[in-house]
Amino acid sequence: MKDPSSIIRPLDDIIQAMAGSHGLDISRYEEAFLRKTIAKRMAATGGGTVAAYGERVAGDRAEAEMFFYSLRIDHSDFFRNPLTFAVLGQLILPGLVEAKKKSGGEIRVWSAGCASGQEAWSLAMLLEELGEAVPYRIFATDLAEPGFARAGVYSAEAVGNVRARHLREYFSRQGESFSVIPRLRERVDFSAYDLLDGSSASPAASIYGSFDLILCCNLLFYYRQEARNQILDKIYQALSPGGYFVTGEVERAMVQGHNGLRSVMSPAAAFEKVKVFP
Repeated sequence: MKDPSSIIRPLDDIIQAMAGSHGLDISRYEEAFLRKTIAKRMAATGGGTVAAYGERVAGDRAEAEMFFYSLRIDHSDFFRNPLTFAVLGQLILPGLVEAKKKSGGEIRVWSAGCASGQEAWSLAMLLEELGEAVPYRIFATDLAEPGFARAGVYSAEAVGNVRARHLREYFSRQGESFSVIPRLRERVDFSAYDLLDGSSASPAASIYGSFDLILCCNLLFYYRQEARNQILDKIYQALSPGGYFVTGEVERAMVQGHNGLRSVMSPAAAFEKVKVFP
């Protein structure tokens, strides 16, 4: 039988090499995800063993950066989970609008791990549909600078999930591409932000956090348990009392009960921060 340490040690060596030689921390990521990404980079660079790839990473800054870049979670779609966006559009967002009509102020939303931006723009479309009843602001962040998301220009294939009505109202045609209209751009702020940054409680652009709605979907399972808990703690602190946290259905078990978060719509993996009174 193969000694388990012979499998684990090369991965630990790569983690240490990335940090020691290049200042790049990959220890936060879940082990299976790291191994899958290493296998892809090994195939792209000519194969070999994990140990040999670790030696290459230690001495090759360019390959280390390419490997680090490969860990980016950049897949996204407009209205990616139809059930989730149906719950948002029909229940959660209208409820927030009615609450803000009574209390005043704007609806504040955080799209955490926004990747190429489709989630944030999808939310903006839903909020625009509710009219000018209350103002809103969406803060969309990703670990890397979200320049593509901020540009808001997508191919015809990328907008395939967008309803024809939304496409007419919220996009302008530019040749073979579709560009988000200025009215939506004014409502969405894109910025780079590390969810594991211990020196801040929320994105700098948001100033003070206090979000009515936070989405962090299809991201938590890429991280080790300790990192997941740090992210969930930050999200909990950034939520307003009674605010909603939406995650992917596969991550439901990771979130259930964390800091008292209460599941309110389990098929769509939506959680509410229970109001706390002094």
